[in-house]
Amino acid sequence: MKPDLSTLAINTLRTLSIDAVQKANSGHPGLPLGAAPMAYVLWQHHLKHDPGAPTWFDRDRFVLSAGHGSALLYSLLHLTGYGLGLDELQQFRQWGSRTPGHPEWHDTPGVEATTGPLGQGAANAVGMAIAERFLARQFNRPGHEIIDHRTYALVSDGDIMEGVVSEASSIAGHLGLGKLLFLYDANHVTLDGPLSDSMSEDVAMRYAAYGWHVQRVENGDSDLAALDAAITAAKAETARPSIIVIRTTIGFGSPKKAGTSAAHGSPLGEPEVRATKQALGWDPDAHFFVPDEVRAHMVEGAKRGTDAHQTWDAKLAAYRAAHPDAAALLETAIRGELPAGWDHDLPTASPGDKPVATRGAGGKVMVALAARIPWLFGGDADLGGSTKTIVPGGNYVKIGEGKNLRFGIREHGMGAIGNGMLYHGGIRPFVATFLVFSDYMRPPVRLAALNKMPAIFVWTHDSVGLGEDGPTHQPVEHLMALRAIVNLCVFRPCDANETVAGWRYALAKTHGPTALILSRQDLPIVTQPGAPGAERGGYVLADGSDAILIATGSEVQVALAARDELSRQGVSARVVSMPCWELFAAQPQSYRDAVLPPAQHRRVSVEAGITFGWREYIGDRGVAIGIDRYGASAPGEVVLEKLGITPAAVVEAVQRTA
Repeated sequence: MKPDLSTLAINTLRTLSIDAVQKANSGHPGLPLGAAPMAYVLWQHHLKHDPGAPTWFDRDRFVLSAGHGSALLYSLLHLTGYGLGLDELQQFRQWGSRTPGHPEWHDTPGVEATTGPLGQGAANAVGMAIAERFLARQFNRPGHEIIDHRTYALVSDGDIMEGVVSEASSIAGHLGLGKLLFLYDANHVTLDGPLSDSMSEDVAMRYAAYGWHVQRVENGDSDLAALDAAITAAKAETARPSIIVIRTTIGFGSPKKAGTSAAHGSPLGEPEVRATKQALGWDPDAHFFVPDEVRAHMVEGAKRGTDAHQTWDAKLAAYRAAHPDAAALLETAIRGELPAGWDHDLPTASPGDKPVATRGAGGKVMVALAARIPWLFGGDADLGGSTKTIVPGGNYVKIGEGKNLRFGIREHGMGAIGNGMLYHGGIRPFVATFLVFSDYMRPPVRLAALNKMPAIFVWTHDSVGLGEDGPTHQPVEHLMALRAIVNLCVFRPCDANETVAGWRYALAKTHGPTALILSRQDLPIVTQPGAPGAERGGYVLADGSDAILIATGSEVQVALAARDELSRQGVSARVVSMPCWELFAAQPQSYRDAVLPPAQHRRVSVEAGITFGWREYIGDRGVAIGIDRYGASAPGEVVLEKLGITPAAVVEAVQRTA
């Protein structure tokens, strides 16, 4: 008996996926075989998307958090008309293809997030749902619901186990994100064996405790009516995020590997591919085969989204006519641009003004920027009073109001949620915590850098100078660890004016994240208003010809004090402030040589962190002053003195270079 059209389409998704994995001799066939039914029901009957316009703003977002199942997503994109040809499926996991091993946001139209590191995509989806609600609150007007879409994520057992998903799910429940739905592929198998080897909790009860709407589908392999009904019910629940726990069989259809870890992370093998196709009623000799009726059926399903897009275009035209100013701002945000005059009249300071911590200076800049950029939005890990990243307007709560998102003590989730807001678009998020806790955030920071996303990470309490909290809270290796991340610009300003320059750079940047590294302790104003030169990453702050002192952040004042002492000894020292290595490295060689003349080998660096990496700028004959150990609990100025971050140490180092 010929299968019905829905089953035929699902089996097409299955066989395309296992063919792609087998041809590459690499990949994960199990999830596509098991999760194809839920994906089909969602994409064919519920997902609002337009393959002809993959970035249409009011589309629904679908995130394959279980990114190892990428062959399923690529098969969906192929069948629904995203221009991903069969030749691309046949080049799965190959150099230069648009079908990499795990989905990459910047490579393939229709891919909404780079996923694969388990848990990141699910947390990104939370960020997308937050962004949708924030923008709807900002821009919708009575009779003009111009922002109105949903976020879906397909999550796996592995995602559910990752801590970042616990953090993100907790905050999603707290915020009542009613337009968020997780499809949980509960196949009870992980890479190494049965899920029962490592987890026995009741996930449904856990999500109920988070405040989610929870449903179960016991037969996700073939009960399409139950899948459709559960998704429909989830869409009707507007006060809570939803999760559907869908029991599936990993490797469904594979006679020897279904239901086992053998189907998870390795190709089935040619004999088993043939046997699986036969079990599915497929021609075992047909490779990358798409029945004509399936292609027509899937394209027809996508037409629903195309029609919705056309309706939205008409709504947008009406919105422009009724609310031209709001529409102009919304379209600026959608383009990823900033409003005219966004950086005019930012706070400045002059030498002789009262010293101020760069965290405090950064807070004043944020308040000014938020008044001009309605979609500058973010928050902190329960440290807003310390990071100074609170802007007027209250906290973002369940109704979507407020200027500050209180992430709670959830740094990992915070970073991934921030990335999700960027994936969504129309918003410029920032996230903030202490620098030492950037360790908790490294996976989303790396993914932001990999994707060249303009994320803004605000990390304060930037050195042992924070004082009495001691070595558990005093960063020493963190600056260099962050500089090791490709595409991340690490900007550590020396005073209030360089802080303004850092914020201006971070917001103007469109390709790649920025880390703003700010001090707890007050720092004197040592630059002129605007900090001319800071935008180039390194510049001559005070000139001299006999030696070069290179410093960042709070240590610039140490270098300047050492310069004064050296001058009294008859040594003329140049002080170079280098707030951002990456920006300086991007300058023309002629500029870099003008700042750091190659012939001058008497060089000393000073930074309150590990000295690893400074040879790049001081050479083999230079001296690096830093802290190659952990800190200590004492007042900040005492710790800095005891650990040798002093003008006297710099002077002695210069003398050694003679």
